[in-house]
Amino acid sequence: MRTETAPTVTKLSDYTPPNFNIESVYLDFQLEPKNTIVKSTLRITRLAAGPLVLDGDEISLKSVKLDGRNLKRSEYKLTQTHLILDNLPDSFMLEIENSCNPAANSTLMGLYVSGGRFCTQCEAEGFRRITFYPDRPDVLSVFTVRVQAPLAKYPHLLANGNMIESGSTDGGKTHFAVWEDPFPKPAYLFALVAGQFDLLEDNFTTMSGRDIPLTIYVDPGDAHRAEYAMDSLIRSMKWDEEAFGREYDLDRFMIVAVRDFNFGAMENKGLNIFNSALLLADGESATDMNFERIESVVAHEYFHNWTGNRITCRDWFQLCLKEGFTVFRDQEFSADQRGAAVQRIKDVRALRGRQFPEDAGPLAHPVRPNQFVKIDNFYTATIYEKGAELIRMLKTLLGAEEFRKGCDHYFETLDGTAATVEQFIASFEASSGKDLSQFMGWYEQAGTPHIKVSRQSGLQTQLGADVITFEQKTPPTPGQPNKKPLPLPIKWQAIGDEGPLMEPQLTVLTGEKTSVSLPLSEHDYSLSVLQDFSAPAILHSGQNAKDALRLMAHDPNAFNRWEAGQALARQLMGSVTKAIESGKTPAPDTALRGYSRALKWTLLDNNFDNNFKALALTIPSNMDVMQSLPQADPIAVNLAGQWLNRAIADEAKDDLIDTYHALKDDGPFDPGAMAAGRRALKNRCLALLAARQDAMAAPLAIAQFNSATNMTDELSALLTLDKLGGRRVDQSMEDFYIKWKNNPLVIDKWFAVQAGRKHPGGVDAIRQLTKHDAFDPRNPNRVRALVGGFAMSNPHLFHDVTGAGYDFFTEQVLDMDSRNPSVAARLLGVYEIWRKLDNSRQKQIKDQLRRVIRSKPSKNVLEIASKTLGE
Repeated sequence: MRTETAPTVTKLSDYTPPNFNIESVYLDFQLEPKNTIVKSTLRITRLAAGPLVLDGDEISLKSVKLDGRNLKRSEYKLTQTHLILDNLPDSFMLEIENSCNPAANSTLMGLYVSGGRFCTQCEAEGFRRITFYPDRPDVLSVFTVRVQAPLAKYPHLLANGNMIESGSTDGGKTHFAVWEDPFPKPAYLFALVAGQFDLLEDNFTTMSGRDIPLTIYVDPGDAHRAEYAMDSLIRSMKWDEEAFGREYDLDRFMIVAVRDFNFGAMENKGLNIFNSALLLADGESATDMNFERIESVVAHEYFHNWTGNRITCRDWFQLCLKEGFTVFRDQEFSADQRGAAVQRIKDVRALRGRQFPEDAGPLAHPVRPNQFVKIDNFYTATIYEKGAELIRMLKTLLGAEEFRKGCDHYFETLDGTAATVEQFIASFEASSGKDLSQFMGWYEQAGTPHIKVSRQSGLQTQLGADVITFEQKTPPTPGQPNKKPLPLPIKWQAIGDEGPLMEPQLTVLTGEKTSVSLPLSEHDYSLSVLQDFSAPAILHSGQNAKDALRLMAHDPNAFNRWEAGQALARQLMGSVTKAIESGKTPAPDTALRGYSRALKWTLLDNNFDNNFKALALTIPSNMDVMQSLPQADPIAVNLAGQWLNRAIADEAKDDLIDTYHALKDDGPFDPGAMAAGRRALKNRCLALLAARQDAMAAPLAIAQFNSATNMTDELSALLTLDKLGGRRVDQSMEDFYIKWKNNPLVIDKWFAVQAGRKHPGGVDAIRQLTKHDAFDPRNPNRVRALVGGFAMSNPHLFHDVTGAGYDFFTEQVLDMDSRNPSVAARLLGVYEIWRKLDNSRQKQIKDQLRRVIRSKPSKNVLEIASKTLGE
């Protein structure tokens, strides 16, 4: 459908409870790809006066029965989006029969067909594409589901809960399965899968001694590639019992991998459905990053069983209640599995790369939004990653023990309900006795706070102590010009040339400004502020390169030691960007030499693990640098990064070569953190050698590409060869494609690499890739790899001064919108950066956004385009 009039805005302030409660649901599915019949039986009781409004979208109504009586067409109202019944008794049974066409469902929402198998995705509003129902999260019901389909084509019939019956009909040609979920849930957690799969099976014994069968369903031949996911699942189940006291509740747990999926994964009660890219992995075809993501996402979806399923959201404005809390939990799990400092660095890099730009741009919104057009557009970094940071701050403010008590209180008092953020915060107030009313501002106010730190020497004031002052200010965001102070937990420490001069401190900044006294010291020192990134804020420390180098050398807090290097690198890249924009040649200075030497000593310091070294040797992202500048030429920013990488490599050339050789390992593949760290540092050394076009880089990369036994090394070598350039690149790309052409997940990687290349043919070379035999515009993974990869990782072509990159990107977004508005809207969000660009590119992107709006796009895309444009 296309938008002809102004779309309806849904507001938090307009929330009203449902008029009816659905006591129980019985669903009967007769599966056929083009004509699935759904019969629903709902037992309903009245809660308040008013009609019963059932949502329905792209489905055909066949009949309606009220307490066994067929209703006439005049006894209900049917619109394109609703089935409405009025004058109903206080308690009744409603039977509805409808049909839908899963094979034609290109939105991948509701019931659809993927690879010849039936699959569902119901969050946020997909269930209405299956049958007529109050498709809102505060309507919880007990579901029983009967699924019937031809046995030969669909031998596995799955739904939520526990299987209570199965059998065959029609002389064995057709079979059925009946599933019952005893825990009340909203419709968005409904799941159904039917098809042919291979199985990977295991079991887990809970802390109360219950034995839980675990099954992962995958494409035939892929069972071995689900082994790491199974291992991650078992570890996450054990961790949740130990860290949060949460035990699994159903009699079995199932995961299904599908190729066509809009999201990463979905936490449907007892039947998680995963994008295969986030479930399947082996050393040959998956990178270490893939393994890390699988571990994290498997844990995330499992943790939702309590933070999202047993306690769900009252309305979609409370989305952060389940997502922010669950992201925090999966981050804590990953920290325990892979190292706290390294994981914190990775989480903050992701936050700065995705959420900080969102908070600083036209799409800024509170962690709990107050209005939306399409809720699909609010599955954002603000809801997820910033939402997790709020939970982390809560733990910092309360302390670990009181935080755990608050979590226990939340689980015990709100189990089985659809809750609000206010109820969540009230749980911690009740358990700790503390007033957290100001903390609610974090959920209501958009934008990233800026913290300014200043230091007044006691020697100058004769006060007998240094005075450290912390100030906060949050810039205006769309619809919120005036900002209130927020409670900011600031961890800090004074660091001298021999190490810390004091124990770490925690100062909670609740107003605009606060000051603390620091006893006079005979030693010069620098301030290590926001240790472990104790608050999601932008720090203005007022410290110079000497301070950064001192912290890089002596800060005992590993995160802040890394952060000191990143802050100095941002300053260096910012200065070089401006020089390049002015047509000047960047010149080395003392700050650059100090930074490069500090990284060299980090590389050689055996007190750091390889994962940390690899991260320390990785410069800030282009987006991170763009956010630190008022406006910039994105190509100049990228060139500044190349310049800085070359300077690092020039300083540490011999040590990079020695480290590369020392880290080579011909043993069996190990996906664990230690082995992954070894590969990460080895490949970072190779990339830095390539940055200086070192004579050793090409033979090392060619040898690694030809002999690699794991995808991390093979793909890293391919990327290095691309950076080195020359005739060998196209042949290497072709060799890689031929080797992996039958593995769709690896070919996604191939498209992503192609998307980021600075092709001699320019944007036309990217356009030609959309005509490649392996490119499927209906598959979200493939589109994200090529189109999304082009926009995010190819600044030279995407931001080409002619605007050709923007033209191509908009063309692809509109094409995707004709099939899958949800994916198209997410792609379009790339344009939110336009205010940070130079004036010429600002105009070009605004013209593209107007082009999108003129095309009368879907509501999803229209909302993003209109907000991004801001006119």
